[in-house]
Amino acid sequence: MWKEENDKLIKTFEFNDFTEAFGFMSKVAIVAEKMDHHPNWSNVYNKVSFELTTHDEGNTITEKDRELAKKIDALV
Repeated sequence: MWKEENDKLIKTFEFNDFTEAFGFMSKVAIVAEKMDHHPNWSNVYNKVSFELTTHDEGNTITEKDRELAKKIDALV
C-alpha cells in the first residue's frame, strides 16, 4: 500500500533477486517516460523504493502521482 508522507507517495517493493527488481524498474521507466512523470526511486539488491511527488506543483502529491502509483502497482 502506498503511504502519504511529507507530501510524497512512498512505497517499497521487494523481489526475489536483483534481476527481478531491475526488470521491474525497466517496466516502470517505460511507463514513466510515456507519462512524462518521473519518480524519485532507489534500488538496493532486491528492493525498489519510490517517492512520488509533482515538482511542477510545488513538490506535492497530485493526480499524476496517484495515476503513476496505480500503473506501478499493475506491473507487479
